[in-house]
Amino acid sequence: MIFTTKAEYGVRLLIQLGRQESGQPVSLKAIAEVENLPLAYCERIVALLKKAELVAATRGAHGGYVLARPAAEITMDQAVLALEGAIAPMDCFLDDHDGHVLCSHGFDGGACATKLLWTRVQMGVIASLQRTTLAELVEFDARPAVTV
Repeated sequence: MIFTTKAEYGVRLLIQLGRQESGQPVSLKAIAEVENLPLAYCERIVALLKKAELVAATRGAHGGYVLARPAAEITMDQAVLALEGAIAPMDCFLDDHDGHVLCSHGFDGGACATKLLWTRVQMGVIASLQRTTLAELVEFDARPAVTV
C-alpha cells in the first residue's frame, strides 16, 4: 500500500504545527519553506485538514494555522483518512460507506479468495495509524539525529 504525497505532506505539515509550543499561528508559507513543499499544494492539503477539524485558521496580519486540538489527541488514522479517504490495500476494495469493505471481484454473490488476507492487511495498517499520535511524531522529530 502506497500513500500519496497528500498524506506525506499533510503529516509533515501537522508535525510543524505540533512543534509550535507557543500555540501561535504559523503561516502556511513558512511551513512550506521549512519543509520544502509547494505552497499551492499545501493550501489544498490544509483545506482537507481544516475540514476534518484537525487544524484551525486565524486571519489577520499575524494569522496562520494552529492545531485544532492537542497533538496527543490527534491520531494518524484521522489525518490519513482526511487526506486520503478510506484506506484500502488493493484497488479492488470498495467502501460501502457503512464500514464494510466489498471486493469488486466477488461476482454473483461469490467471495473473493484473497479478501481475508487484504482485510487483515487493512486492519493492521489502520490499527498502527490509530496507535500513533501526532504528539509521538513531534517528540520523535525533536530527538537529535544519530551519527554513525
